[in-house]
Amino acid sequence: MHKHTPEIIELANLLGRTPSSIGMRLGNFASVDPYHQQRGIGGLKGGMNQVQPIWDEFFHNQEELVFLSEQILAQKQQTTLETKYNDILKDLSHLKGENVIREVKTRVNQSVFRQMVLSNYESKCAISGIDIPQLLFASHIVPWSKNEKERLNPENGICLSSLYDKAFDKGLIGINTNHKVILSNEIKKKKEADYFSKFFSDIENQKINIPIGYLPRKEFLEFHLDTIFIK
Repeated sequence: MHKHTPEIIELANLLGRTPSSIGMRLGNFASVDPYHQQRGIGGLKGGMNQVQPIWDEFFHNQEELVFLSEQILAQKQQTTLETKYNDILKDLSHLKGENVIREVKTRVNQSVFRQMVLSNYESKCAISGIDIPQLLFASHIVPWSKNEKERLNPENGICLSSLYDKAFDKGLIGINTNHKVILSNEIKKKKEADYFSKFFSDIENQKINIPIGYLPRKEFLEFHLDTIFIK
């Protein structure tokens, strides 16, 4: 949140503000962020009364307002959402009306979630350490379809490479509340296969790489273990 941070400077330029003012406002938001409060970070409490209503509104309507903020940001950058997100929106010509709007919003929000999660894990797989962006996924702990409120919560995401993302999604591997990888019996049945020793035996009980900010929330990990992980 420091005024010399490149992202702060970039945002300040887009908004016509000074980097110091942007950093200060982010400090105000930190003062009402429960995550930072739990970490013992107080933030700048002088603007709490100003930012609390904004925080509450955003928190309770994340999907709509994350999408709206991306629209506004694109305008400030002198572009459009369609241009900015061309790589994930270019195949929507077959959709019409409300279906287009709904799909655009979903894909943009998923892209924002991916950006948050990859940044949180410094663009490295939490299990293998692979740092090739094309091979990385922002894996939801509680699936997108199961909890609308937590879809965009970075505590509900883990950066995983494609193999472990799919294995986690299908419940073949899990992560316990100590942040250690556990293997399902389905995977252990394959322990005689060459690929088991290459890709799975060494990761059992391995602690995932700890993110720089948001840890996976305990309740989300428990949900995955209870409802998705194959016992």
